[in-house]
Amino acid sequence: MMALSRSRHGERVLAAALLLVGAAAVSGCSTSALVDSLPAAVGLPEGAPERPATPPSFPAVHDMPPARSDSPLSEAERKRLKEELIATRERAARKAAPAESTGSTPPSGSARNQ
Repeated sequence: MMALSRSRHGERVLAAALLLVGAAAVSGCSTSALVDSLPAAVGLPEGAPERPATPPSFPAVHDMPPARSDSPLSEAERKRLKEELIATRERAARKAAPAESTGSTPPSGSARNQ
């Protein structure tokens, strides 16, 4: 007899827990009504902005962006840009080469303070 009452007690506790979880899940969809009634009971801080009358709209995620107005580079432009990049890289390498070969790198901050 005692085991029977314990199992029924466990069933009741489980049923109550399921009921509370279900109520929380259903009320999750209506939080705006709860939040709207909260300021009347508690009060808003001074200077709080008003809630907008209509909710903000979502961005149109399926709209395609407009076509680009600029065109891709021509072969001549590509060749010119490639040559400019190579020349810039070689200039930078020439500038860095004398400093590396002579060892004229500035001393680190800890060696300077000693």
